[in-house]
Amino acid sequence: MASGQDTQPDQREQSSDNQPQQKQSGWVIARPFGIPVYVSPYWFVIAGVFIVIYANDLSASLSGSMRFVVAAAFVVLLYVSVLVHELSHSVVARGYGLPVRRILLYPLGGISEIEREAPTPGREFAVAGAGPALSLALGVVGWGLAQLVQYGIAGALIRQLMWANIIVGVFNLLPGLPLDGGRMLRAVIWKLTGKPTTATIAAAWAGRVLALALLAIPFFSGSLAGGDIVSTVWVVAIAAFMWFGASQSIKATRFRERLPALQARRLARRAVSVPANTPLAEAIRRADEAGARAVVVVDHDNKPIAIVNESSVMATPPQRRPWVDTGSMARAIDPGLVLSADLQGMALLDAIRRSPASEYLLVEPSGEVVGVLAARDLDQVFAGV
Repeated sequence: MASGQDTQPDQREQSSDNQPQQKQSGWVIARPFGIPVYVSPYWFVIAGVFIVIYANDLSASLSGSMRFVVAAAFVVLLYVSVLVHELSHSVVARGYGLPVRRILLYPLGGISEIEREAPTPGREFAVAGAGPALSLALGVVGWGLAQLVQYGIAGALIRQLMWANIIVGVFNLLPGLPLDGGRMLRAVIWKLTGKPTTATIAAAWAGRVLALALLAIPFFSGSLAGGDIVSTVWVVAIAAFMWFGASQSIKATRFRERLPALQARRLARRAVSVPANTPLAEAIRRADEAGARAVVVVDHDNKPIAIVNESSVMATPPQRRPWVDTGSMARAIDPGLVLSADLQGMALLDAIRRSPASEYLLVEPSGEVVGVLAARDLDQVFAGV
């Protein structure tokens, strides 16, 4: 059962919508230490499957509905252990002043959504290691209880939970992202090289190698040749989770590398101003003559009131352009479409998220027009990420 922390910033996708303003998928079931705990809707489906599988395993020792009650108790306690694992990440992170958005329990485990990365490799190591350490501690407590309660349903549950916490703790110590061990590896490489980006890429590739190694298990164990199909599917699902998580870490790192290039002033397109009734062909001629790549519609006081949509212009056949007013190709400039030319990085992305559009008017603090920012130019900055 996988577990981990999420400290990656959102990324701007090809649409101007962004990995969406943190979708609140699931239901809040608790708020320990003020941290909202969400349960994914899919959790109930997978939990039901686990209960049925475990109940079937108990059929030799229990009969009737009791085996389903015991199976349900085990599954619930297992996810309580996962929640405690994630809480340890979150509590340590908050102790370092890192804001925690929420904890999400999903079918394969859980995740702590920490909004910022730790500022030092030592703190990164501590936050990442807190989860596996507590899981292993719960395993030790379970071992102690198993010595006291050795028989019956209670003893069986304790032993199952003991092994579950030991497995979760050990598995999460594997040195590859997105597992906790991967973040601990990242912290060590960060400390040795002084380069957090290099450390992330190295730990993510280690995670990909681990994912491929997991996929090889069913082949070498012979389970694909008439063996345990459920275990095979489970291993494949965990391997896919690890590969996806490692790939997301690489993608987020490449994203952060390109943030410095995201400067509104540098990306601004030079614009020409024309009245709304100017023929589109004439507006294009003026733009070409001035070496401009954007057209702004102005009123009789020469005040910008609309921005010509590039896609609409491209979709208009050249033979029709002399007969089309430029104003009909433009979008009115709402307050959200006027941005400071000094915006850059995440501040620029946040401004765009608030008012999705294809073009924005860039202005100086004095109100003077600098040019037009096209959303497609932003996408080019992150092309290939």
